[in-house]
Amino acid sequence: MASICYSCIVFPSPSPKPFSFLPKLPHSNPFPSFRTSRLRAANSAPVQEQHYMSIDNLRQFFDLNSGKWTGSFHQFDGNGNLLQKISTRLSASCYGEDELISLIQTLYIEQPQSSTSISGHDEEAEWAEYKIKETNMFTVDKYQQIGFFPNERAFSLRYQTAGMLETVLRQGVLGEDDTGEESPKNVKLPSRQPSIVCENCLYSQAKDRRARAFHIMDPKGFVDMLLIFLEDRGDGPLVHPSLGNII
Repeated sequence: MASICYSCIVFPSPSPKPFSFLPKLPHSNPFPSFRTSRLRAANSAPVQEQHYMSIDNLRQFFDLNSGKWTGSFHQFDGNGNLLQKISTRLSASCYGEDELISLIQTLYIEQPQSSTSISGHDEEAEWAEYKIKETNMFTVDKYQQIGFFPNERAFSLRYQTAGMLETVLRQGVLGEDDTGEESPKNVKLPSRQPSIVCENCLYSQAKDRRARAFHIMDPKGFVDMLLIFLEDRGDGPLVHPSLGNII
């Protein structure tokens, strides 16, 4: 069972505000294979600069994601119906240099309040902690496909596991745990079989705000669920549009 982190945060009433995201992205290859860059560098000296730029792109990608993020997680079924909303925090930082640089991330998921409480006593929010697998040169080459658009402050990421998202659902709601207990009504858990997860992220051009959208395909290739994180960089209260059913 993941460790629990205790803290408290107050979310003011949502105040709908539009996101200032760019409408479209270029079609050129934004994030060439690091492995390809290294092979070319071994055969041609001038291409070493391209290898360096690949490392630079990776560092820019890490810098864009680093920091403390306060947000909310929304789960939709394949038809766009909102099933669940959970408050989240994310802490991300990088360490190492050059090809050894890595991004480490820790996700904190707000736990449901106890059904029993003392009158006149406000309980502190309880947070479960989950360590997300590191991202580095090796994982980019072996497990992940990343498209990075530094000028547009956007990226896309594809990988073959729903582990982190499954943990969000299991710890963030009174859901199914490792003993296989029945999940709560209207909460859908990802398939336990290998699935493909596609993540797309857009950052606001006006402030440190981002929207990360996931779609998970089941082993047969059908969309299993849609997931969205809305996050602001920093420890302050999160104010963003309240998401409802997607029509």
